[in-house]
Amino acid sequence: MNIPRHRSALLAVAGTALVLSLTACQSDGDSASSATPEATVAATAVSAQPAGGKGTGASGATGPAEAARSTGSKDSAGSTGSTGSSGSSGTTGTTGSTGERASASAPLCTAGDVTVRAATQDGPPYTHLVLTARNTSHHACRLTGFPHIQFLESHKQDVPAVGKSKPATPVVLTAGAPAYAPVKLSDGGIDEDTEPVSAFSVMLEGDPTVIAVTAPGSEGIAVDPAKALTGYWTPELRNGADDF
Repeated sequence: MNIPRHRSALLAVAGTALVLSLTACQSDGDSASSATPEATVAATAVSAQPAGGKGTGASGATGPAEAARSTGSKDSAGSTGSTGSSGSSGTTGTTGSTGERASASAPLCTAGDVTVRAATQDGPPYTHLVLTARNTSHHACRLTGFPHIQFLESHKQDVPAVGKSKPATPVVLTAGAPAYAPVKLSDGGIDEDTEPVSAFSVMLEGDPTVIAVTAPGSEGIAVDPAKALTGYWTPELRNGADDF
């Protein structure tokens, strides 16, 4: 009688253990299955974290890059500024134009600024001479128009000027520079009504001062007041025969 009861007790204990084992396995399986989503979420979070970290790192990398670009833009702006200053230095060109305007606005030459001399031109009969006005002052001056010449006391009218000899621009004489004016004295005819002249008067445009000019040659020059002509002041020496 005791043996069957002991077997039944053992079977009951074994069955209980089996049930507990199965229950434990089931609960482990449930916990494992329930842990899987959490593990997945955790893995996702972990994988997301590095992604976020990389994003932060990328934004961090972008910051210096932007700073570098902004620094570059400042540098380029600086170079632009220097270019601008170079451009402003180009305004030195305006200084040249200012110098030209200063020359064009130089004061008129007066009798005290120039020395006027006469020399014969071509051979006998001497029908032409050339007047040379040299700036003997220490500043530039403008010599405009033509010399106002009177050869004889009996003829108080100025010698007429030839229009085609007028220069295109005003003559500006720097210190020491000369200007020239060809003068016709006569036609050189034997029967021409000429008078001897040893000295004559010259006045500059805008200055009423009379400049006494000695005639070239020991015997002076022969002048026909009716044929006498003068050219305009020019910066180059020209042949009087080409202007009359």
